[in-house]
Amino acid sequence: MKKLQLILLVTLMLCFVTKSFAQKGNYRISNGISITGAITKLDITTDNFITKQGEGFLGGFDATVDIPHRWYNVSFGMQLSESAIGISARPEAVLGNSEFIDYKLFAAQVALLMHIKVIPDHFTIDLGPMLQYNSKMELKDRDKENYYIDKYANLSAEAISEISQFNFNGAVGASVGFRNFKLKAQYIYGLTNILKKLENQDLDTTGGDARFKGNQNMLVLGAKVSF
Repeated sequence: MKKLQLILLVTLMLCFVTKSFAQKGNYRISNGISITGAITKLDITTDNFITKQGEGFLGGFDATVDIPHRWYNVSFGMQLSESAIGISARPEAVLGNSEFIDYKLFAAQVALLMHIKVIPDHFTIDLGPMLQYNSKMELKDRDKENYYIDKYANLSAEAISEISQFNFNGAVGASVGFRNFKLKAQYIYGLTNILKKLENQDLDTTGGDARFKGNQNMLVLGAKVSF
């Protein structure tokens, strides 16, 4: 139900934004809709855990406002992703026999991006802010929920699931191709501490740092079709 409400809210905002831009100035403004499909590579930069980049997939849509006589376009949209990340853990409390156990993370990201026209209709540099709502980190293999996280003596794999769910990101990337079809690369960096909520979970942090800090970084590689 919450996901449906979010989608409806974003749709209404898209309609409002494109209408507002279309009413300004004396330029011939062209509005368009794009659909994106991509693969993702997710990691968290942190000193608390030993992590390994994981892969996933992403789908999204956006509305673009194109003002021909300006050096930029503006788009507003939403993308949904499911990505994996590996964190080093061990089956016993004693050190040794460590392996990377996989978590999956669902995220809904709402972005307002500027597209700098390096070559109009063919090559743009894309950058802007992004608001993210994400799920908790869910273990892919429930049999490993009692594994011990490396860098800590007694911290279980299940205990670190409740990460911060609202985060603010910065995105930068590029799109290259033709007017209606482009290949897309995007780098998303988390400006807020995605592990901050773990400090409120009364975790056993024996042997490690009780202050948690981590910044998400995600690479998106895909294509988009515009209408």
